[in-house]
Amino acid sequence: MEDSERAKRLCALGRAVIETEAQAVQALVPRIDEAFAAACERMLACRGRIVVLGMGKSGHIAGKIAATLASTGSPAFFVHPGEASHGDLGMIVSGDLVLALSNSGETEELLVLVPLIKRLGVPLIAMTGNPRSRLAQAAEVNLDVSVVQEACPLGLAPTASTTAALAMGDALAVALLESRGFTREDFARSHPAGTLGRRLLLHVADLMHRGEAIPRVGPGTTLKETLVEMSRKGLGMSAVLDEAGRVLGIYTDGDLRRSLDAAIDLHRTPIEQVMTKNPVTIEPDRLAAEALRIMELRKINALLVIDGEGKLIGALNMHDLLRAGVV
Repeated sequence: MEDSERAKRLCALGRAVIETEAQAVQALVPRIDEAFAAACERMLACRGRIVVLGMGKSGHIAGKIAATLASTGSPAFFVHPGEASHGDLGMIVSGDLVLALSNSGETEELLVLVPLIKRLGVPLIAMTGNPRSRLAQAAEVNLDVSVVQEACPLGLAPTASTTAALAMGDALAVALLESRGFTREDFARSHPAGTLGRRLLLHVADLMHRGEAIPRVGPGTTLKETLVEMSRKGLGMSAVLDEAGRVLGIYTDGDLRRSLDAAIDLHRTPIEQVMTKNPVTIEPDRLAAEALRIMELRKINALLVIDGEGKLIGALNMHDLLRAGVV
């Protein structure tokens, strides 16, 4: 019974935190106003980098905002204010813009940098929980991220306030993304190792087997000899080509099962009699994701890659797409 009551109490505390933080984020909606638009305009006009500053928990949020901006088309990086006053301020140059986060707006490590930022002629945007604070007053634009209360029952640990700042940072990043016309392809280029990057950047030519690795036989080759070629190359199929290297057909593991069911003579039957004629093919400059879509649509596991004259130049199967993370 005690364990049950304890579990209920823990769940109630967790729900209270989520509700408090949800209310803090919801309270930001009417604050997406002229000040928000002005901050976006200055960031869009920035010809250098957006330098994001913050101390403590605000510093962690600042780092995430910088990373989100950078990955969505707005060059940005995080600078620790304590390090900035000991040499790292040299990372901020004319043409940059500074976005400074402080819930109180009175963080000394940030305030000591304000005169230096002003001297550089660098625009300063603040994100604070106190519009009357020194940092808010010094900034060209202040974004109000104040909260009624922290989710921490002691009212001490930054919880709702950091969530609000993070949400405002995401709002800035997405507004800038849309304004810049940032596309899925742009996102993929900045995330080449991610799933989206692999889907949008990898082409068939990047993954296909080439040269001697491609299983191939002539139309008069016996079924037995074709199976030897398939086993040697290990792609679960073989292309059937004419003398000029143009694709006539394909023979796959699935075709083999059908041949066995039909009691086909493996030693005497030429492959042209049992091959799949006019097989599905693809060009090397097509996206690997397109190859996957074709395979799924046609319910096949392999594709032959051809050039503009219909000549075989490569082969691709589902395992290649799996290994590349396209699937």
